[in-house]
Amino acid sequence: MNHFSFPILSTLIFFPLVCAVLLMFIRSEGGENDELLRKIALVASIVEFLISLPLLKYFNDATAGMQFVEFVPWVKSFSLNYFVGIDGISLWLVMLTTFFVPLCVLCSWTYIQKKTKYFLISMLFLETAMIGAFVSLDLVVFYVFWELMLIPMFLLIGVWGGERRIYSAVKFFLYTAAGSIFMLVAIIYLYYLSYKTTGVGTFNLLELYKLHIPIAAQLWLCAAFTIAFAIKVPLFPLHTWLPDAHVEAPTAGSVILAAILLKMGTYGFLRFSMPLFPYASHEFMPVIAFLAIAGIIYGALVAWAQPDMKKLVAYSSVSHLGYVVLGLFALNIQGIEGGIYQMLNHGVNTGALFLLVGMIYERRHTRQMDDFGGLAKVMPIFAIFLMIATLGSVAVPGTNSFVGEILILVGAFRTYPICGVFAVSGMVFGVVYMLWMYQKVMFGPVTVEANRKLPDLNRREIVTMLPIAVLVFVMGVFPGMFLHKMDSSVRYFIDQYQSKYEMYQAEKTGNGLASRLHGYKVANCDARFQGGVDTPGR
Repeated sequence: MNHFSFPILSTLIFFPLVCAVLLMFIRSEGGENDELLRKIALVASIVEFLISLPLLKYFNDATAGMQFVEFVPWVKSFSLNYFVGIDGISLWLVMLTTFFVPLCVLCSWTYIQKKTKYFLISMLFLETAMIGAFVSLDLVVFYVFWELMLIPMFLLIGVWGGERRIYSAVKFFLYTAAGSIFMLVAIIYLYYLSYKTTGVGTFNLLELYKLHIPIAAQLWLCAAFTIAFAIKVPLFPLHTWLPDAHVEAPTAGSVILAAILLKMGTYGFLRFSMPLFPYASHEFMPVIAFLAIAGIIYGALVAWAQPDMKKLVAYSSVSHLGYVVLGLFALNIQGIEGGIYQMLNHGVNTGALFLLVGMIYERRHTRQMDDFGGLAKVMPIFAIFLMIATLGSVAVPGTNSFVGEILILVGAFRTYPICGVFAVSGMVFGVVYMLWMYQKVMFGPVTVEANRKLPDLNRREIVTMLPIAVLVFVMGVFPGMFLHKMDSSVRYFIDQYQSKYEMYQAEKTGNGLASRLHGYKVANCDARFQGGVDTPGR
């Protein structure tokens, strides 16, 4: 167990919320004080990032258990507890969140001119909800933060979005809320099942991991969680809300959506549906792998057909997240670590692309590739950053995505060789549409007069892009810095999953002795995990 006494996770969760509340008391009549509001929000988000840095310093790589754990009884009669903690799976996702929010505030400095105060409040409130969801170890607490994310994101799209913002915001809300209803029913049933089995109902995730869930119930419960997470990823064919939301959202909204919110679905598979329902997850594996491949190829081909840069990047997200899902459901060390690493890579690369598209849109108020051409001569700094983001996105060796995609493909070939072959074709398509976009926008003669006098990136924009550009190469050249911290947690996850699946398989085939032996293995596995953290509330 990590003996870090300061409640760092609660501070990370609630500090942005406190700052958002403080912003409410600053007057912003007719746009006055907007500069002050922006500076306060920027400082608050930077302080939040600095607060998160000790997580890296004090995180114990050698243990698979939950660290920085905080446990406070909430509603004792229903076993509701404020229970948070992180392991190697959630650590980097928390860091990714605190890293991107300051950049989103910076990129909105001149882009957001109306209701600036409420935009900044929404951003900080959203940060609270995202971090809360990543660190929650109680199902009800997780569900509360999961639902709270919908409100500020709905406002970001619906208030500060493009012409079709209302349609896109409502579509986003309906899709994600519909999936959440299935998950809520499953959470309530898990509480009932734990009460029926042990005599004490619980929403404690670590306790529910130990619960013996009948195979028939697993199939239904896993389906409910899978629908919620598949919509959030989004997994083909539940992806149709995403391009609309990306295109209509303001730049900061698109960045947060791509970099963080979509990871809630893939993280949910790893943290909840797969370890809670190992037998059902194993049964669903071929279907999910097929849908992942379909998403990879479909997203790439549709992205290739887009004349709008933002739509192209939006559909590329569908393709890239298909790789993440494929890696996770390969269920081996290479696939899962590659999937987690690719979650981070997708956030960095796609976040950078949306930032750059937003910067060029501020100057020309168009995203059509035919309206550009030859910008490398006019905006050389912009061209350099766009090239770095493009190289990272297409997984050129030395950049971040190369490591993630290679690990995913190795894992996929070990489990689904045919899926691995099709996944490689998606990489080829990705290179084609990304380089095609870069060529159309950056090279050739400057044929549109309005493009000849476009200003290159200013200091604020360079400061926004520089950390991401550095991260693309750091993650590509030194992947061990990141993979090492997740290694123990991923290995434990695989051990736990395989042991429980074998136990259920033995139970289904009627092999009582094998079932008992595998039950012993699970107990040993749990004992190793509890060496990292003593589960509160037992």
